[in-house]
Amino acid sequence: MTSESRLQPEPLILASSSPRRRELLAEAGYSFEVVSPPLDEPDDALRARDPYSFTESLAFFKACSVAREFRSATVLGADTVAWLNGRVVGKPIDRDDARRMLRAMSGTTHEVVTGVALVDERCDRRIIAHDRTTVVVRKLKDEEIEDYLDTDQWRGKAGGYGIQDVGDDFVERIDGSFSNVVGMPLEKMTKVLRAWVT
Repeated sequence: MTSESRLQPEPLILASSSPRRRELLAEAGYSFEVVSPPLDEPDDALRARDPYSFTESLAFFKACSVAREFRSATVLGADTVAWLNGRVVGKPIDRDDARRMLRAMSGTTHEVVTGVALVDERCDRRIIAHDRTTVVVRKLKDEEIEDYLDTDQWRGKAGGYGIQDVGDDFVERIDGSFSNVVGMPLEKMTKVLRAWVT
């Protein structure tokens, strides 16, 4: 029987191709299967008016794209972006794009926002939420940025960096959930999963 601290719907499917989300949920003690959503992320992300409705909507559509293929399962979708100077910063398309993102974030404060959605097979029962964390990035030298780009760890990460990779080297302070910056706000997810089954 699932412990009270890990109440969850069963079976649970994580609609994500992110290894970081998979690792976070597994390390937190949740039981789930993983199915990559067929939904492509939109090209017009930078025109989003706010990161909260944007990430919630994308998390919902990702979850629904998987839920329709799996009856009697609850599906969890998530999407993470950075929000800098009134603009959504998604995943870099190449090294030059990652360099541009890191230079833009150097010496600034930005938000990392993750939208999460739990849905059933018909997508008519849903819980949708988001979490946000403020991240203060210290002033970065060009050689530090290039050294990080050489590692290829920027690939597939909102804002062009993974806090689990750069840690104190890039980040001066965070206010909020650390796991949210990695890609899955575990504190928020605990509440959402409990609400689904109680």
